[in-house]
Amino acid sequence: MAQAPGELPLPVHLDGTTLEGGGQLLRLALSVSSLTQIPVHVSDIRGKRGPKSRPGKDGGLKSAHLAGAEWLALATDATTTGMAIKSRNLVFQPNCIKTTLPSNVDPTQEREIARSGHTETQHGVWKTIYIDGRPVKRTSHIPMSSPGSIFLILQAILPYALFSSLTVNDVTMPNEPIPIRLTIDGGTNVFHSLSYEYAPQVLFPMLYSKVGIGPIKMTLHSRGWSTGRADVGKVLFDITPMKPGHVLPPFSFTDRGYVSKIHVSILADTFPARNNIRELVTEQLLKRYPNIEILFPVDEDSKHSKRLYLLLVAETSNGYRLGRDWLYDEKVSGDKLEKILHRLVSKVVRDLDDELAHCGCVDEFMQDQLVVFQAFAGGPTEVDGGKDGRASLHTQTARWVVKTLLGIRVVDGKCHGIGLQAGELSQKIIVELPEADNIVAKLSDLSVTSTTD
Repeated sequence: MAQAPGELPLPVHLDGTTLEGGGQLLRLALSVSSLTQIPVHVSDIRGKRGPKSRPGKDGGLKSAHLAGAEWLALATDATTTGMAIKSRNLVFQPNCIKTTLPSNVDPTQEREIARSGHTETQHGVWKTIYIDGRPVKRTSHIPMSSPGSIFLILQAILPYALFSSLTVNDVTMPNEPIPIRLTIDGGTNVFHSLSYEYAPQVLFPMLYSKVGIGPIKMTLHSRGWSTGRADVGKVLFDITPMKPGHVLPPFSFTDRGYVSKIHVSILADTFPARNNIRELVTEQLLKRYPNIEILFPVDEDSKHSKRLYLLLVAETSNGYRLGRDWLYDEKVSGDKLEKILHRLVSKVVRDLDDELAHCGCVDEFMQDQLVVFQAFAGGPTEVDGGKDGRASLHTQTARWVVKTLLGIRVVDGKCHGIGLQAGELSQKIIVELPEADNIVAKLSDLSVTSTTD
């Protein structure tokens, strides 16, 4: 049935139990929706989360998922239903992407700051900072009162921050994007999430050197932990958005090269513990890679005996980085520390061995992070995941989301992106929507439920 003029487009339905069945499906769906204005309805959110005996018991929105979803909703003036903790259904209908700012502040709307010459205005999630009437930076703060993963929130909103490209309407600064600073509260070291160490050593360098994303600078204000004493941290991200009209060029992750260096990051609460880890790692790595250069970029007090973390990053001759890590999540009390540290080191070294044995250019954590950039690129992309086209369940889920929403099919790590132009409204993007049986009723007809279990 044809859509009536002025009628909201029907949201595309995504079953939240598909494949990995966790929060990644929701994050990616909202990322794509926010930039393309394709409305989505995610049902049974995180429907596979919980013990094996009761899958789905821990489903629904948690604080980190909600924080990212609420931010994108405000940024795009979205109409939403089900935006609440533990909600298992979410409808997200973005309405706009504002792409320009006036070059000078409207005196009737400005909020003067005590500092002479500085003015700030608030529009949705963004606070725009002006100096002498010119916008010089956009800032946004995402608060959280629990140590939910900062980097899972970033995963949801980073594509929007990069591609929305708010610009200055000023002949002296034509089409120049305004730098962004995002401040996110939450956890920097959280079970089953990217860590504060992994992002600057693997994720950001690969996006910059191999994908063509502008530099992302990260500043640690304070650490947040999900183990030991639960602490809420804070991280500042300085992001260079894409220039308006720019299309992400085709990119290729192929020809890994040989492993030339291994970077070791250690967090433990005492110097003897960290030194013990250092010695164990060095011994085990040199047995496997006798001529490898071993570097120790992070050796830091974790400030709690139950906070043990190790990251190993293999750097190759062709500039690729692959990482494996473990935030220790087994019982610490009862076992001798030496035994615990040996278990920590042995597992991470073994995991890195397995990762490198696949001969791919990315580790399993990086692989799924690249899918959204493959989908938005302006041409063919290829990501070599290793032997037999290896793809993690998270990667398979990400590929399913972009296929469902954009019609992009990723086969053996290869696809042709839609050529999303930074700063362009989604009406200029033509995509093939899924079949009718994947499209749910209009917003007003949806029955959205929340759970409290």
